[in-house]
Amino acid sequence: MELHGKELRLAVLIDADNVPYANIKEMLEEIAKNGTPTIKRIYADWTKPTVSGWKSVLLENAITPIQQYSYTTGKNSSDSALIIDAMDLLYSEKVEGFCIVSSDSDFTRLAIRLREAGMKVIGIGEKKTPKPFITACDKFIYIEILKPAAVVAEVSKSKVKGTEKPEAVPLNTIDAELIKLLRESVADLADESGWTFLGELGNFILKKKTDFDPRNYGFTKLLALIKSCGIFEIDEREAGKSNVRHIYVRIKHVQKAHVQKTRKN
Repeated sequence: MELHGKELRLAVLIDADNVPYANIKEMLEEIAKNGTPTIKRIYADWTKPTVSGWKSVLLENAITPIQQYSYTTGKNSSDSALIIDAMDLLYSEKVEGFCIVSSDSDFTRLAIRLREAGMKVIGIGEKKTPKPFITACDKFIYIEILKPAAVVAEVSKSKVKGTEKPEAVPLNTIDAELIKLLRESVADLADESGWTFLGELGNFILKKKTDFDPRNYGFTKLLALIKSCGIFEIDEREAGKSNVRHIYVRIKHVQKAHVQKTRKN
């Protein structure tokens, strides 16, 4: 992800109370795909035994721990510290985007405020994350799809009846809602011939559904997910460069002759 030709500088703010530490390496690798994490901070009451697992991974991942004591029971004390730091960073103009790692809906208003200020906001959390926080972000990534390959079941990539099999264990199933989203998005971007450039499709869908990711459905790439639906045509076109092809997709149309023949029968 770039901004005016430069890679986006990101502030990574982690709520230790609401995300597991086991996949921190995968989380940081995912964040790096979206920009440069120039600031990495994690918030918790480090006197609590419940967050002790984080301590062993902070140093090796260069994450700065921020101490926030719990003054009352039953309330996440790190919320306020994270929000205050986020606003300070916003006005410092040191970053162009934020990555909020939490499964807590308390950061919904923060995400909205940061986006109002022109910041790019990426959320990372578990599948249980409340919908308001997910939709408040520009993009939301589920931690469950970032698990190391060793714990992901191996599934064959071979084609069955013209469709693609999932490449990993899916988090969601391909249902009518997804098919509708894909069909409408392809139609919205289509040229006069009905073709849509695949390179634009993913970002366009993300604007409609911030937690959209082919990996949620077991596919590493959008093209494989589209092929699995069985309702789209695929066209690979030469891009004018060696070994470079542009991929276009179009909704399949039933041939009139076939329809007329079916009616006669």
